[in-house]
This record gives sequence, structure tokens and C-alpha cells, in this order.
Amino acid sequence: MTIDRRRKANRVLAASLQVVRAFIHLRGMLATHQELARKLDELEKKYDARFAVVFRAIKDLMAPPPAPPRKRIGFAASESTHRPRARARGGR
Repeated sequence: MTIDRRRKANRVLAASLQVVRAFIHLRGMLATHQELARKLDELEKKYDARFAVVFRAIKDLMAPPPAPPRKRIGFAASESTHRPRARARGGR
């Protein structure tokens, strides 16, 4: 195995380990988020409607933000801008 190949293999292995560690970290964050939501539900059941506004605000803050609208890519011709080119006479 050449030195270049060995370096590439080591780099690929390091990148793979980073991906696995990132997913493990995300899984831990998700578990914490679920535990927080469960505790909030318990508190909501425990206290009366006076705190309903507070609990609703906390749940809104915990919700993921809406996805931003995606910009369409590519060419889009509308009927008003599309004009067929006139053929030159006498040519073909």
C-alpha cells in the first residue's frame, strides 16, 4: 500500500468517526429534548389554566422553526416573455 493510499484511508476513517460521533451527539440532544417535553407535560397537568399561556409559549419555543421557503432553481419561462423567433426568409 502506498503512502498516499494510507493517508487517504486514514482521512476517510477519521471523517467516518466524526460522522458517527455527530449522530451520537444528536441522539443525546433528542433524548434530552424529549425528557424536557415530558417534564413540561407533567408540570402542565399539575398546575391549572392560569399558566396555560406560559406553557403554550414554552412549547412554541421548543418547536423547530419552520423551513424557509426554497428558491426554485432553473429557467422558468412565462407565456408573456416567450416569443418564438421569426425565421429568416430565403435561407433554408
